[in-house]
Amino acid sequence: MSESSRSTRAPRSYVFTSESVTEGHPDKVADQISDAVLDAILAKEAKLEAQGYVDHKGVPARLDNVRCACETLVTTGTVVVSGEIRCQAYVDVQKIARRVIERIGYTRAKFGFDSETCGVINMIHEQSPDIAQGVDESLDAREGAADPLDLIGAGDQGMMFGYATNETPAYMPMPHYLASRLAERLAAVRHDGTLGYLRPDGKTQVTVRYEDDRPVRVETVLISTQHAPEVDSVDTIKADLMEHVIAPVLDAAGIPWEGASVYVNPTGRFVVGGPMGDTGLTGRKIIVDTYGGMGRHGGGAFSGKDCTKVDRSAAYAARWVAKNVVAAGLADRCEVELAYAIGVARPLSVMVETFGTEHVAVEKIERAVAEVFDLRPGAIIRDLDLRRPIFEKTAAYGHFGRDDADFTWEKTDRADALRAACEA
Repeated sequence: MSESSRSTRAPRSYVFTSESVTEGHPDKVADQISDAVLDAILAKEAKLEAQGYVDHKGVPARLDNVRCACETLVTTGTVVVSGEIRCQAYVDVQKIARRVIERIGYTRAKFGFDSETCGVINMIHEQSPDIAQGVDESLDAREGAADPLDLIGAGDQGMMFGYATNETPAYMPMPHYLASRLAERLAAVRHDGTLGYLRPDGKTQVTVRYEDDRPVRVETVLISTQHAPEVDSVDTIKADLMEHVIAPVLDAAGIPWEGASVYVNPTGRFVVGGPMGDTGLTGRKIIVDTYGGMGRHGGGAFSGKDCTKVDRSAAYAARWVAKNVVAAGLADRCEVELAYAIGVARPLSVMVETFGTEHVAVEKIERAVAEVFDLRPGAIIRDLDLRRPIFEKTAAYGHFGRDDADFTWEKTDRADALRAACEA
């Protein structure tokens, strides 16, 4: 769309709301345990491979051969860890689960969950060989493809989306960015003792007013936080959160919020929380994990899955592509859809959507993406270095829009190449 046609449109005013949750939310407890198991397997397998370990059947330890789909359920006093895993590494699942729960802060029975006394049930079993054969040797390889990157087939069928917008420095939608940072700050003031009466479970929600598709002010903030029973005044909690959580986050974001409606614990009490209050499951916060509803989602969860699972790796790659398109100045907003077939290396489709914000023809952007990015699973794993044990920290406060060197999909290292390809 040309600049002139964009400028003649009538300005549109609307609100958009996104939510986030803290690390102590039961679904996030489950996500973090699943990813902690994955990290432990990756670290141990790499160590065994370096030592030249071979099992009694003659099968060597190889990081490339690790397959993991780890699912966790948490409920009152109990953790159930299940899923399908292939590796040579032995890891202590009970120990891993208890460490994660302790780090989060569930360390006393009166908090509703105790890392030392909860039961941990391990129901992990081996990956199906029918699934494994298509990933280990792709259809492309069986049909004669010689490129090593064609050897790895996608771990499942499906479609994955990535999204980016220039409305925040993190290239994330403002409502989701703010909700995530509020949840992160809520945990920080609990951990450092600033608000020692807070407990691990909590949720945040932010409504932002948009004018002509740009965020102009915060209209509503909602925080529900678990707390000690002796602090029974909502007014006290609200005043503390205004001072130590809400104001610091919103002021740092530089978006007006004067006059915004602020709700804190609107039920009046939030003492029973965490896995005692609600059962938690891996993969049940997929919108919190991504773009807060602003970008589309293919439906596949991330946590507990190794990098051959395109639900995770291709969603990371799609974010990488979209962010680089926006960082290159080719569009103000960009969404990328990738689609795969199980056991096939090359994506079935690649779609680029810029919502009328493009500064060059969309066809040029699509050609540039095809030229600059290799979106086969093997190439994604290589380029984003996804066999590292870095996933536990992705499992709370969003997989995208965070300033962490281990989040390689957040790099804008292909922006110059995209720009040059569009200019060619």
